[in-house]
Amino acid sequence: MKPALAEDELEHWYARYNNRSFVGADPVGFVHAFDDPDDCQVAGLIASCLAYGRVAQISSIVSRVLGVMGPSPAAFIRNTPQKDFPPLVCNMGHRFCKGNDIASLLAAIKRLSLEYGSLEEAFCLGLSPGHETVLPALAGFAQKLIAAGFDSPNHLVPAVARGSACKRLNLYLRWMTRSDNIDVGIWKSVSPAKLIIPLDIHMHRQCLAFGLTKRKAADMKTALEVTAAFRRFAPKDPVRYDFAITRRSMEQQSGKPHAAS
Repeated sequence: MKPALAEDELEHWYARYNNRSFVGADPVGFVHAFDDPDDCQVAGLIASCLAYGRVAQISSIVSRVLGVMGPSPAAFIRNTPQKDFPPLVCNMGHRFCKGNDIASLLAAIKRLSLEYGSLEEAFCLGLSPGHETVLPALAGFAQKLIAAGFDSPNHLVPAVARGSACKRLNLYLRWMTRSDNIDVGIWKSVSPAKLIIPLDIHMHRQCLAFGLTKRKAADMKTALEVTAAFRRFAPKDPVRYDFAITRRSMEQQSGKPHAAS
């Protein structure tokens, strides 16, 4: 399958959108709000897990959750007893997500941070040099989160075994692993070459239009196929163009260019 794209076209989009002024209300902005890597990875996981629905709704719920955590989300997670999480977030909700779901997520982050030392260490236990992508590690990480915080499967953590594209966790990995003006790149143990495109319905439509896939389902199989197509352009960084393509799509839909400073 020959992509209806050229590398110079993708690089043109990357050069335009790889600018902090385009972050705006994108959830990655919550990661940029912190300097300490531990705070970045805790805030990033919360923001990515809640990154569904309208942008304004995402910004509102993530701001409320991080607001109760104070200036250091990592310190809050370490020092707050797990029994205190539910009362702090009981009145928070985001579409079909309830306060108890958010409390469970905080509990999972706490248990993984205490048991493994950091979220990065918890994730990296599933990495192997022989793996072509992060998928095995991602599946293990999701299972650790579920086992640590949830009594039953929960929509905040993807069903990897069922073929979910795992868009939000792959988005989190992009933020943590890549390093440019958009992604903070604080996880040094994960190679960007093994990342998977954060595939949602909107990115799927773009990839269909580009001829990068013919598959109709926005699932993991499609995400891997699209990632392989992008790897031909950027072998060491196949998700390099994710943010640029998403921003370009937003401009096309709104009909209004977003000026960069």
